[in-house]
Amino acid sequence: MDQTMGNIGKLYLIPTTLGDNEPLEVLPISIKRTIEQIDHYIVENEKTARHFIKKISSKKSQPSLHINVLNKFTEPEILPTFLDPCFEGYNVGIISEAGCPGIADPGADIVSIAHQKGVQVVPLVGPSSILLALMASGLNGQSFAFNGYLPIEAGERKKSIKRFEKLSRDFDQSQIFIETPYRNDKLLAELIKTLSPQTLVCIACDITLPTEFIATKKVMDWQRMSVDLHKRPTIFIIHA
Repeated sequence: MDQTMGNIGKLYLIPTTLGDNEPLEVLPISIKRTIEQIDHYIVENEKTARHFIKKISSKKSQPSLHINVLNKFTEPEILPTFLDPCFEGYNVGIISEAGCPGIADPGADIVSIAHQKGVQVVPLVGPSSILLALMASGLNGQSFAFNGYLPIEAGERKKSIKRFEKLSRDFDQSQIFIETPYRNDKLLAELIKTLSPQTLVCIACDITLPTEFIATKKVMDWQRMSVDLHKRPTIFIIHA
């Protein structure tokens, strides 16, 4: 169905929703059309990927799907084989667990291999929680850095927070990071305890969902508030 008549297939980076909302409320119709034309996929979780595909295209044949799983348990040496369908003339799609493939996501490894092998990479439009949070923060969108997760060890985490604050102050740069959702509340407590009172902190939670909460305030203001972030996908941005 997705064969490209003898040519090398393309690698499509297919965004998903950021939560359990209707796909076409936050994704363009082009995502639906692309999924309807592709049967070969690289995904983080097969069950949730199949659920997403079924939700966005209910008539798509599930038995026709060829799925390879890419997560932290996948052996690196088998990754190049995930692109074999491209050299048989088939397009391949990467689907992330949430948001855009390749950004804070293991899909970047496949994209790198695609470039090495001469497979065309096609990024599709969709929601990135990182960029949506930055857009809504009111902080510096001209100079910013995404830093992923902070260290788990308390001493190293505190050093990292202070380092990011200094980088922000020295370079007028927004510093963005994330945390495992069940540790969000603990991280917020550490931020308001460690950062300077005047430093700005944006909390962007449940982006695009009905429970969305986005606010930017000084640390001293957050200290007077109570916010429940437990198990809610959240982006943190600081600017000194």
